[in-house]
Amino acid sequence: MPTYAYACTQCGHQFDAVQSFSDAALTACPECSGTLRKQYGSIGVTFNGSGFYRTDSRSGSGAKSESSASSKTETSTSAKPAPAAAPASS
Repeated sequence: MPTYAYACTQCGHQFDAVQSFSDAALTACPECSGTLRKQYGSIGVTFNGSGFYRTDSRSGSGAKSESSASSKTETSTSAKPAPAAAPASS
């Protein structure tokens, strides 16, 4: 279950509450019965690896098409027989 941070708008009391997603938000401060406000902070998520950015997915697919095209040209040029090597002298 997620933990939500609340702060009272009247007395400034701050606390965390563990609630289900389906639970209603708290509205009354436990200290002074004032109005509560939900606090939003940064989340602790990091994305590691490739594929999370627009440029990552596009550069990967473009590189594959270029490498497959270059391998086709290599195979067509390498179909010619290689010249005979001269015998090695001892």
